Amino acid sequence: MTTRLVPTLLLLVGIGCSGSDSPSPVSTPTDVDSTDPLAIRPFTVQIPQPVLDDLQTRLQRTRFPDEIQGSNWDYGTNLAYQRELVAYWTDEFDWREQERQINAFDHFTTTIDDLDIHFIHQRSPVEDATPLLISHGWPGSFLEFMKVIGPLTDPEAYGGNAEDAFHVVVPSIPGFGFSERPSTRGYGPAQMGDIFAKLMDRLGYERYGAQGGDWGSAITRRVASEHPDRVIGLHLNLVTAGPPPGVEDPEAGVPAAELERMRERQAFWGPERGYSDIQGTKPQTLGYALNDSPAGQAAWIMDKVHVLCDCPGGHEEKFTKDELLANITLYWVTQTATSASRIYFESRHTSSGPAGYIDVPTGAALFPNEIALPPRAWAEARFNIVRWTEMPRGGHFAALEEPQLYIDDVRAFFRDLPRL
Repeated sequence: MTTRLVPTLLLLVGIGCSGSDSPSPVSTPTDVDSTDPLAIRPFTVQIPQPVLDDLQTRLQRTRFPDEIQGSNWDYGTNLAYQRELVAYWTDEFDWREQERQINAFDHFTTTIDDLDIHFIHQRSPVEDATPLLISHGWPGSFLEFMKVIGPLTDPEAYGGNAEDAFHVVVPSIPGFGFSERPSTRGYGPAQMGDIFAKLMDRLGYERYGAQGGDWGSAITRRVASEHPDRVIGLHLNLVTAGPPPGVEDPEAGVPAAELERMRERQAFWGPERGYSDIQGTKPQTLGYALNDSPAGQAAWIMDKVHVLCDCPGGHEEKFTKDELLANITLYWVTQTATSASRIYFESRHTSSGPAGYIDVPTGAALFPNEIALPPRAWAEARFNIVRWTEMPRGGHFAALEEPQLYIDDVRAFFRDLPRL
């Protein structure tokens, strides 16, 4: 197993100010052949200061809406919390410190299907570690996995065992973060999965594991279904499965507790789908607001964080303001609010191709405050389930919210699979 890399390239990320139409590099050293379509270019995050100055100006000029008295979060993002978050963003949040933490990992870009794809490629000190592709979703980013990359790549440094080591690859979905924004129709989860499979091939990984939640679940399912000879195991922390087709009574034999839990999640999720319907039908219209107002971008994301976190005492039980704002700021400085939203539209209008039963060994990690919690029998009709873990706590952003539970389950799942 080999990894092909070109000589080191330092790419400073320059995102244009408020009038800019697209991200562009500040400098590209001349010792790298930028025309090589297979080039893998090391990458450093460094947002130009004028972009951060513009953000400060906009935050200071935030015009807050009114609010129904005592409404808390019932109508959406709570006004008192939003004022608090914007004040912290303006006065205390340090993006340069976030850059320092982000750049502690090994970042790269490469061009696949005419799109520049950003990814973390953190190799383990254990040479024969298992390659692992991890895919994020919305409103997340590669930043969701900063707590788990270290323990996954170097388990011995965190009290674990060398045999549980992974070479971790975390791409940014096209249109998210530092990956290029598609300018043509049709980039849904299937197309993104095909890009990620090509990325693993370009890195020289002939056999690898795949892990995902949210849209990352759909993306990695695509990788597994199209490349069952390459994917040794599929680990999902969002499992979606409807009634098995052709079964007269799909609820027969399903434990009552599992049916009750599924229906509770469906009832919970019904009134929370508004953002999905808007992004799935009119993402461009929404984008004008989110791309122009950082406070608006923050409120749009925080509504979902608050709802999908398993945090009875509030989401800051699990997430710090710095963690929340690092992700929100990433959306802002890359101007990807609109392009990231389009995955909802494209998923409704672009064929994902035949999938059928996925024979790749699959591990399901069910966190109790996840969007969907199907009965195990229904999941087994769609996937080759070999591990089924019902977590004691946790929500939608598993790797960030409950990193140890996430790490333990990923390790245990792949530990039980045949070695490469």
